[in-house]
Amino acid sequence: MIRTPDGTRVSDYDYELPPGRVARFPAERRDGSRLLVVPPGDDPFRHLAFADLVGFFEPGDVLVVNESKVLPARLLGRKPTGAPAEILLVRPASGESAGGEVDPHLWEALVRPGGKLKPGRTVDIAEDLRVEILDSTPAGGRIVRLDTPLTVEEALDRHGHVPLPPYIDREDQALDRERYQTVYARAPGSVAAPTAGLHFTHELLSALETRGVTRAAVTLHVGIGTFRPVETDDPAAHDMHHEWYDVSEEAARLVGEARDAGRRVWAVGTTAVRTLESAADEAGRVRSGSGTTNLFIRPPHRFRVVDGLITNFHLPRSTLLMLVSALAGYERTMAAYADAVSEGYRFFSYGDAMAVLPHPV
Repeated sequence: MIRTPDGTRVSDYDYELPPGRVARFPAERRDGSRLLVVPPGDDPFRHLAFADLVGFFEPGDVLVVNESKVLPARLLGRKPTGAPAEILLVRPASGESAGGEVDPHLWEALVRPGGKLKPGRTVDIAEDLRVEILDSTPAGGRIVRLDTPLTVEEALDRHGHVPLPPYIDREDQALDRERYQTVYARAPGSVAAPTAGLHFTHELLSALETRGVTRAAVTLHVGIGTFRPVETDDPAAHDMHHEWYDVSEEAARLVGEARDAGRRVWAVGTTAVRTLESAADEAGRVRSGSGTTNLFIRPPHRFRVVDGLITNFHLPRSTLLMLVSALAGYERTMAAYADAVSEGYRFFSYGDAMAVLPHPV
């Protein structure tokens, strides 16, 4: 008996993407990408320019963005033997300096070649930056120390590379320092961009403000786990990665006021969705504060806060595609992806966008 895909298995989220459809470079203009619009119900999909998004907002709507900033966290250097080595800083490690304060030079990292870079080894990045391998982590990573007379921010800015996703399949270039970063990025900490926000320009944000849309900012630092494949066909058996988030009192207030007034809450990207839904109580009230979340949003999920979503096109079988399906509906989402493939959309981080419109209030 042939099983009909219904969104309950990871394999249900597979789809074929023709060669050459992964966007390896950004569009010429941030808001020059295409936009596939997914209305509620059975209304037909629409194919527009991203800048046309403004017309779908109503005065009083709240647009929630993720202010996390991508770190140039990829360090390329050499071992004392002269052999090449790579360090990818993932997140600050919990360690203290001699003064009892958190040591900003200690990091959790992924290293290559993993078999050679054991505790006690060093990697020379530049004359003013060396990485010491201190310990191993249970997940196969390393605890490292950045040995530098510079501040960590200065060292990374001077010697770090933008950690582009593997599917972009090229080395980072000067343009990536700007374009693999949202225009409103403020809080350093991500190893991957919250890519739905890459399409927004200052002009587009001003047009939304003129229309009466309020912008609220949250932070979720995107971790390397966002690229980790789902290795089981049962979504419930997947071990979701933890990511740190912060919701300010102002953001919680703006979202709460909108919901109290019956206005709509739009999330820019899956990271904003996970932050809002993680910070909400059973009644849908978003609480301010910081923490970590491993919330895995997939069908069926009862959304407490988010009404509309602006997102990019995600990898097959990914938790991000499952999140979109939870909001738009499994069959509706997979039909939209099939439409995007047939219409020649560009996929993934530097690709085109999709808007899941809210249901009528």
